[in-house]
Amino acid sequence: MERCPWSDGFEQYRRYHDEEWGVPLRDSRALFELLMLEGAQAGLSWSTILKKRDHYRLAFEHFDPVRIAAFGPQDEARLLADAGIVRNRLKIAGVIKGARAYLAMESAGTRFSDFVWQFVGGESLQNRWTSLDEVPASTAVSDAMSKALKKAGFTFVGSTICYSFMQAAGLVNDHLVACPRHKAVKGGAAVRANASAERKCGIAQAPKRRGGASSATIAPDESGSA
Repeated sequence: MERCPWSDGFEQYRRYHDEEWGVPLRDSRALFELLMLEGAQAGLSWSTILKKRDHYRLAFEHFDPVRIAAFGPQDEARLLADAGIVRNRLKIAGVIKGARAYLAMESAGTRFSDFVWQFVGGESLQNRWTSLDEVPASTAVSDAMSKALKKAGFTFVGSTICYSFMQAAGLVNDHLVACPRHKAVKGGAAVRANASAERKCGIAQAPKRRGGASSATIAPDESGSA
């Protein structure tokens, strides 16, 4: 299997590439988790966060926004002392702010999933890169997403982090065309698009399974800046 070159290194990374990265993610809570983990990787490599992901889930109440939004000084102190996560005060505070922003958005009647997917018109953008050198670090779409997320109260959501998030959550298909996952992800996105169109026409559909996601892009330190 000719995987995307960034997935070389260790087995967990390869499994992540083969099973998660680029698979369209529609669940609001899972998207929130992914965005918070993307912020945690600012200035680091995604492999660092991937190795810590299970512990992050435990430390942050499985990324339940309601529970995180209620975190106080004692919780922040606990997290700063937790060697299983990146112990950065601003990043920890950013997750708490993000949970509160998420709840405010949903209380106002906007599902987080709908908010995120609006930037690509609700369907995955299909790219056809032949080498990693062609893959952008950010785009006009990630610029727009970054600006909107900051306005909503999120931090650590610069444009590079947002594009990394878009790649991971399947808003864009950035698997190289030589990688078998490019075709597989594209096919899955087409099935979802057809199902969506049929639902709009009133045709009943069986539930579809979806995959989780996270990112592979190494983002610079973006404390909310573009």
